[in-house]
Amino acid sequence: MVKMMKVDESGWVSEAEHFPSPNHDDRPCGEIPLLVIHNISLPPDEFGGDGVQRLFTNTLDVNAHPYYRTIAGLTVSSHFYIRRDGHLIQFVSCQQRAWHAGASCWQGVERCNDYSIGIELEGSDFVPFTDEQYSVLRELTLALRKHFPLQGIAGHSDIAPQRKTDPGPYFDWLRYLASLSGK
Repeated sequence: MVKMMKVDESGWVSEAEHFPSPNHDDRPCGEIPLLVIHNISLPPDEFGGDGVQRLFTNTLDVNAHPYYRTIAGLTVSSHFYIRRDGHLIQFVSCQQRAWHAGASCWQGVERCNDYSIGIELEGSDFVPFTDEQYSVLRELTLALRKHFPLQGIAGHSDIAPQRKTDPGPYFDWLRYLASLSGK
């Protein structure tokens, strides 16, 4: 069973491993009503390496894999990253705006980074996510709900449908949402 998580007043989850990213800035608004679920793997469709962590902290060696040259200079980060074994990493305080959503719109309001929290799951559009990931995602979501006035949860594909497909067809929305209601 995953340990119950808590968000502190500075926006950090003590149960997460912290790797502060420079890819954030101040939020232009105070309300945080949206949680955005993503998937990522670096190199694409390969799991277990440090590529995502290095990308989010601007330390990616572009010579370590041919794909990395195509994303050289990219400055992005989510707030959280959940590895396939359930290990939780936090890169940006929830009080700050992480650069995870890009051009996006939710319920008619553009620039989702301004008012959302981004969670990346180590994965791709081609494989199911793990039980450990769903368990940690559930506990993290419940902790975030206690601390922020979250009104919605969306996939990256929901807020940027012309550009993104994640979290992808293997993300089990029914399982995830049912776990939040205790069913």
